[in-house]
Amino acid sequence: MKTAAKILLSSTVLVALTLLSGCNTSSAQETAVTVATTDTASQIERGRYLVHAGLCIDCHTPFAMGPNGPAPDMERLLSGHPAELQMPPPPELPPGPWLVLMGATNTAFAGPWGVSFSANLTPDAETGLGSWTPQMFIDTIRNGRHMGKGRPILPPMPAPLVANYTDEDLTAMFAYLQSIRPIANRVPDPVAPQ
Repeated sequence: MKTAAKILLSSTVLVALTLLSGCNTSSAQETAVTVATTDTASQIERGRYLVHAGLCIDCHTPFAMGPNGPAPDMERLLSGHPAELQMPPPPELPPGPWLVLMGATNTAFAGPWGVSFSANLTPDAETGLGSWTPQMFIDTIRNGRHMGKGRPILPPMPAPLVANYTDEDLTAMFAYLQSIRPIANRVPDPVAPQ
């Protein structure tokens, strides 16, 4: 009889502990979710700050003519060179100290490297960074190569400068870029020099 009582008591304690641990787990999970949400929100905010302070918008957001002259078109935030805007061949510069030409949208650039177009940094899966991982983004910035291993990133992208961001900074920037509105905009491939 004592053995049956011990088994019953042990079973009761086990059930009670299981139920109590379930309650604590729920509370712990809620706390973990709250902390993760807060961490994610602060990471995105840090990324927003770095992207805006780092002047990414100046080249990756097309300019439009406004009442005070050309300004970034925030409806196309970080969507890169407009796909519908086919650039003519750049005019030839006369010999001398001039080196670079820039399109009116501030998203197309011509120089000794050929013609380059600002990339779509929105989270669009087909034409932007939507299918990228944080590591691909970090590798791209670190290596100065598209998708971390492809063609070189061309001027005027300040690749040597942005390579100095920490992994934490780049992860925050990527989190912010993944949080903005995706814009389908297939940027043209670069044009080799003539």
